[in-house]
Amino acid sequence: ILTILGNSAVLATAVKRSSLLKSPELLTVNLAVADIGMAISMYPLAIASAWNHAWLGGDASCIYYALMGFLFGVCSMMTLCAMAVIRFLVTNSSKSNSNKITKNTVRVLITFIWLYSLLWAILPLVGWGYYGPEPFGISCTIAWSKFHNSSNGFSFILSMFLLCTVLPALTIVACYLGIAWKVHKAYQEIQNIDRIPNAAKLEKKLTLMAVLISVGFLSSWTPYAAASFWSIFNSSDSLQPIVTLLPCLFAKSSTAYNPFIYYIFSKTFRREIKQLQCCCGWRVHFFSTDNSAENPVSMMWSG
Repeated sequence: ILTILGNSAVLATAVKRSSLLKSPELLTVNLAVADIGMAISMYPLAIASAWNHAWLGGDASCIYYALMGFLFGVCSMMTLCAMAVIRFLVTNSSKSNSNKITKNTVRVLITFIWLYSLLWAILPLVGWGYYGPEPFGISCTIAWSKFHNSSNGFSFILSMFLLCTVLPALTIVACYLGIAWKVHKAYQEIQNIDRIPNAAKLEKKLTLMAVLISVGFLSSWTPYAAASFWSIFNSSDSLQPIVTLLPCLFAKSSTAYNPFIYYIFSKTFRREIKQLQCCCGWRVHFFSTDNSAENPVSMMWSG
């Protein structure tokens, strides 16, 4: 519910401000699309299976669930990587060069991200890698246990781990460390805090927001990655079902954090949300009589 409501608000705000969106903000929109896509395509099936105490459907629904999770997960990871690279380029470039990152450039980048994610998601369907059920039995994912059972599974998991997890994560960390160093050097040169330009303060706030989004995503998926790699080198039976279930649920919660981060750091987003509440609310007018004078009173319930 939080994922759908929060990211729907992000998308509604983006549509309303479409003509005012800056090119890097398109990546924020893409991240919201990936998050809400994951919630709509996966979570209802997982919730129904949890109530059923067993996976609903057979192999077809399991493959569908795992494919959607892999598709939207890789898309989110690569979007965060692209956000970090663009923030690094903007921070370390002159104003004239930073303006070269146009909306068309970002649209091409977003298209590449989706094609890259789709490629990795369909590879297990065409014979490289496998999809299978989670150890706790009410969701599906990549068959981590195949790492040792076959060269096919070994090569797929190793390649996926390097190209979809390690390299993007290292790129994100390297970019934000580079930005932090750049900002630190710039602030050292300005002794008086009151002389810091508003543009520099805004750049720092935008960077901090992007860092928190990346940290939220990576920290949410780290326990799941740890549990998955434990199952690579050990039997999944060695872990209690609850130990494998909780990291999976925590990873799914990553789709709900971003709207809250936007709300805290973006005045524009807060203002648009308040206007959205007014548009979705119901206004009821009623009149009370005082000394034969009519005093209109309105009440608002946020929709």
